[in-house]
Amino acid sequence: MNTTTLQLAYGIRINGELNSRYESIINIDSLKFIKGLHEKFDERRRQLLEQRATRQAQLDTGWKPDFHSETAHIRKSEWKVAPYPADLADRRVEITGPVDRKMVINALNSGAKVFMADFEDSCAPSWVNVLEGQINLKDAVLGKIEYINPTNGKEYSLNEEVATLMVRPRGLHLTERHVEIDGQPVSGSLFDFGLFLFHNYNSLKANGSGPYFYLPKLEHYLEARWWNDVFVFAQDYLKIPQGTIRATVLIETILASFQLNEILWELKDHSAGLNCGRWDYIFSFIKRFHNQEGYVFPDRDQVTMATNFMTAYSNLVIQTCHKRGIHAMGGMAAQIPIKGDDAANEAAFAKVKADKEREAQNGHDGTWVAHPGLVKVAMDIFNKHMPKANQIENLREDITISAQDLIALPQGTITEEGLRKNINVGMQYIAAWLSGNGAAAINNLMEDAATAEISRTQVWQWLHNQASLDDGRSITEAVVLELLEEEYLKIMASAAVSNIWKAHLETARNVFQELTFNTELKEFLTTEAYSYI
Repeated sequence: MNTTTLQLAYGIRINGELNSRYESIINIDSLKFIKGLHEKFDERRRQLLEQRATRQAQLDTGWKPDFHSETAHIRKSEWKVAPYPADLADRRVEITGPVDRKMVINALNSGAKVFMADFEDSCAPSWVNVLEGQINLKDAVLGKIEYINPTNGKEYSLNEEVATLMVRPRGLHLTERHVEIDGQPVSGSLFDFGLFLFHNYNSLKANGSGPYFYLPKLEHYLEARWWNDVFVFAQDYLKIPQGTIRATVLIETILASFQLNEILWELKDHSAGLNCGRWDYIFSFIKRFHNQEGYVFPDRDQVTMATNFMTAYSNLVIQTCHKRGIHAMGGMAAQIPIKGDDAANEAAFAKVKADKEREAQNGHDGTWVAHPGLVKVAMDIFNKHMPKANQIENLREDITISAQDLIALPQGTITEEGLRKNINVGMQYIAAWLSGNGAAAINNLMEDAATAEISRTQVWQWLHNQASLDDGRSITEAVVLELLEEEYLKIMASAAVSNIWKAHLETARNVFQELTFNTELKEFLTTEAYSYI
C-alpha cells in the first residue's frame, strides 16, 4: 500500500512501519472506515474529556457526587436491556490478558467461558503490539492461530472448544499516534474497535458468535451514549444488523457508580452488562478526591473488596444489572501460581477462593482471573453456588446503597512497607510497560497499568497531603527520594527481574518521580509515558 496515495486521497498519514503482514490489517478499506469513525466521533470524544476536567474542578472545590436528579425517571421506571446472545449466557469465569500470540491461544484454551483480549491496561500500546494483536485476533477468529516457542520448539494451537472472545479497546483518553487523519492522531478507542469489527464480523457470525467488547474507564452516561452512537454508525456503515454489537462496561471509575442505570439505558440495545473493575476503581476514587480534605487512603493492600465502599459498589452493580436483566461480572483475581513454594501457593489460592466465594454468594454472574492456572479454582466455586448459566434472577432487593456508602473513606494505616511497595511495584511495572510488556508478573501477582496508577497516585496523595507513616514520620520528598533510590537498587540487583525491564528502569524511575513530585496530579501515567515507547 502506498502511504503517499493514502495521504493525498484520504488525508490519512501512517507514522509506523508498514509491511505485507501489517497490510492485512491496515488497508485502504479499513482505514476509510477508521476515518469515518474519526470524522463522526472524535470531536465529541475530546469534548467528553473536557467535561471530565470540568467535573474534576467541581470536586476540587468540595463537591460530592450523588445520583443524578435529571435521570431519576430512568432509575425508577421499569425496563430491561436487550436479551443477551446465547454464547454470552454463561460467563462464570472469564480470563483476561494482552493480545500477544501465545497468550491468545492459551487463554482461548484455558477452560474459561470468555477470554477478554486486551488492547488497554495489559497491553503496552506500541505500534507492533497493536497491529500484531489485531493479526492474532483475526487468526484466532478464523481458527488458524498457531505459535512455536523459539526457545524450546513447543507448539501451540487452538483446542476444538475455546472460550468466547471479547475485546477491550483503549480508553477514550488514549490516542494512536501512528495514524493521523487530517493532521490529528486517531482515538485509540476507535482504532482498536474499528479494526477488530471491520476484519472479524463475518467470521464471528459464521462461528455463531458476534463482535463483543469491554468498554473501559467510562465516567458518565454521556460517554456510554457516545459508544452507543459509535456502534449504530459502525453497524450501518458495515451493513450489520443493529444490536449485533454487544458491550460490557467496566465500572472502574468512582463517578460511574452513581450512573449504573443510566449507562445501561444508553447501551440498552447493545448491552452485555457491567463489570467491577476493582483496581482502576480504587485509582479513580483516589484521583477524583485527591484535593478533598480527609480523603487520604491507607495502604493499597488494606483496601480490599471487604472494605465498605467496595462492598457497596459491588452490591449496587449486582442489584442494578439484575433489575435490568443482564450480567453483573465480578472483579479480577490477580494471583498467579507460585512454583517451588507450596505454602505460598496455597495461601495465594486461599485468597482467590475467599474472593470468589464472596462474589458468587453476593450474586455476581461470573468473575475474572489473570492466569489459566486459576480458571478451575474460580470455576469450581461458581459451579457450586451458581448451578444455572447465571443468577440474574437474584434481584438483591434486600440491599439499599446510598451515595454516602459509595464514597465512604476506607480506614487503615500508611506503613513504610506500603510506601516501599508502591514505589517498587510502580517502577517495575512502568519499566515492563516501556519494554513492551503490559501484563507483568510482580511479587506473584499479575499486574497491569491500574497497579502502577494506584501506586504513583497513592504516593502523590500521601506526599502532597503531608501524611504520616504509622511510626510517626512525615512522608516528605526526602523520604520518598531515599526509598526510591533504595528500591531502584534492590530491583537492579534482583535476579528475579528481567534484564529487559532493567534496561528501562532508570527511565521508569524518572517517570515515577516526575509523576509523584509534580504539583498537579496527572490524569493517566500511560498518556504521560506513551512518548517513551
